[in-house]
Amino acid sequence: MDMHVPGFGHALDEALLVEWVAKVGDRVERGDVVAVVETDKASTEIEAERSGRITAHSATVGTILRSGEVLYRLAED
Repeated sequence: MDMHVPGFGHALDEALLVEWVAKVGDRVERGDVVAVVETDKASTEIEAERSGRITAHSATVGTILRSGEVLYRLAED
Protein backbone atom coordinates (compact mmCIF):
# COMPACT_ATOMS: atom_id res chain seq x y z
CA MET A 1 0.00 0.00 0.00
CA ASP A 2 1.35 3.41 -0.95
CA MET A 3 1.61 5.99 1.82
CA HIS A 4 1.71 9.62 0.68
CA VAL A 5 3.39 12.83 1.75
CA PRO A 6 0.84 14.79 3.82
CA GLY A 7 -0.05 18.43 3.29
CA PHE A 8 2.11 20.81 5.29
CA GLY A 9 -0.43 23.61 5.75
CA HIS A 10 0.11 27.35 5.52
CA ALA A 11 0.13 27.12 1.69
CA LEU A 12 3.31 25.04 1.81
CA ASP A 13 3.32 22.18 -0.67
CA GLU A 14 6.90 20.91 -0.42
CA ALA A 15 9.49 19.99 2.18
CA LEU A 16 13.02 18.60 2.40
CA LEU A 17 13.37 15.01 3.65
CA VAL A 18 16.02 15.24 6.39
CA GLU A 19 15.75 11.85 8.13
CA TRP A 20 14.16 8.42 7.85
CA VAL A 21 13.29 7.36 11.41
CA ALA A 22 11.75 4.04 10.34
CA LYS A 23 13.88 1.83 8.11
CA VAL A 24 12.76 -0.59 5.42
CA GLY A 25 11.71 -3.77 7.22
CA ASP A 26 10.65 -1.95 10.40
CA ARG A 27 7.18 -2.52 11.78
CA VAL A 28 5.35 0.68 12.64
CA GLU A 29 2.17 1.35 14.56
CA ARG A 30 -0.27 4.09 13.65
CA GLY A 31 1.16 7.33 15.07
CA ASP A 32 4.82 6.22 15.06
CA VAL A 33 7.24 8.72 13.52
CA VAL A 34 8.36 7.50 10.09
CA ALA A 35 10.35 10.47 8.77
CA VAL A 36 11.37 14.05 9.53
CA VAL A 37 10.97 16.80 6.96
CA GLU A 38 11.87 20.47 6.99
CA THR A 39 9.95 23.32 5.39
CA ASP A 40 11.06 26.92 5.29
CA LYS A 41 8.96 27.34 8.46
CA ALA A 42 9.86 24.36 10.70
CA SER A 43 10.88 20.72 11.06
CA THR A 44 7.94 18.32 11.05
CA GLU A 45 7.62 14.64 11.93
CA ILE A 46 5.59 12.50 9.54
CA GLU A 47 3.65 9.83 11.41
CA ALA A 48 2.41 6.47 10.17
CA GLU A 49 -1.26 6.61 9.22
CA ARG A 50 -1.58 2.83 9.52
CA SER A 51 0.18 -0.06 11.20
CA GLY A 52 2.32 -2.44 9.16
CA ARG A 53 5.81 -3.17 7.89
CA ILE A 54 7.68 -0.68 5.71
CA THR A 55 8.65 -2.42 2.49
CA ALA A 56 10.22 0.49 0.56
CA HIS A 57 11.17 4.15 0.81
CA SER A 58 10.27 6.23 -2.25
CA ALA A 59 12.72 9.06 -1.56
CA THR A 60 16.23 9.53 -0.23
CA VAL A 61 17.38 11.99 2.43
CA GLY A 62 17.97 15.37 0.77
CA THR A 63 15.03 14.98 -1.63
CA ILE A 64 12.38 17.69 -1.96
CA LEU A 65 8.99 16.10 -1.31
CA ARG A 66 5.69 17.44 -2.61
CA SER A 67 2.36 16.93 -0.88
CA GLY A 68 0.55 13.89 -2.28
CA GLU A 69 3.64 12.08 -3.62
CA VAL A 70 4.28 8.49 -2.53
CA LEU A 71 6.64 8.55 0.47
CA TYR A 72 6.89 4.85 1.34
CA ARG A 73 5.19 1.49 0.86
CA LEU A 74 3.55 -0.33 3.72
CA ALA A 75 2.49 -3.98 3.99
CA GLU A 76 -0.28 -4.54 6.51
CA ASP A 77 0.23 -7.65 8.60
